[in-house]
Parts: sequence; structure tokens; C-alpha cells
Amino acid sequence: MDMTVIAIVFIVLVIMPAVVLSNLTKLREQKSLSADDEHMLEDVWRSAKRMERRITSLEAILDAESPGWRSKDDD
Repeated sequence: MDMTVIAIVFIVLVIMPAVVLSNLTKLREQKSLSADDEHMLEDVWRSAKRMERRITSLEAILDAESPGWRSKDDD
């Protein structure tokens, strides 16, 4: 009987908190981006900024050469 009580106390006070803390640590790691994900996101951000600058330049060229291009229908 004494061994059963000691085993239950050990499980409740040592094993259970260790399992919970281990799972919390894994959950926190999964919420953050990996280094590869951060690198890929940074590349996508740079590409989007380049495209935005190109579109702005193209719109400026079109505004200069064909002022009414924005109001034309694509029919």
C-alpha cells in the first residue's frame, strides 16, 4: 500500500507536470515560424514590393501616353 501511494504521488507531482510542460514547449515552437519560413516570407515581401514599384511605373507611363486608359472598358 505504501508503494502505491508513493507511485501515485510521483506520477501526479513529477510525471504529469513534465508531460504538460513538454507539450506546451512543443506548442510554442509550432506557433513560431521556422528560419526557412521567415526567409521565404522575406523573399515574397521583397518580390511584392518590386512588383508594386513596377506597377506604379507602368501606370505613370500609361497616364503620360494615354490619359484616359483607366476609364476604358475591357469589352
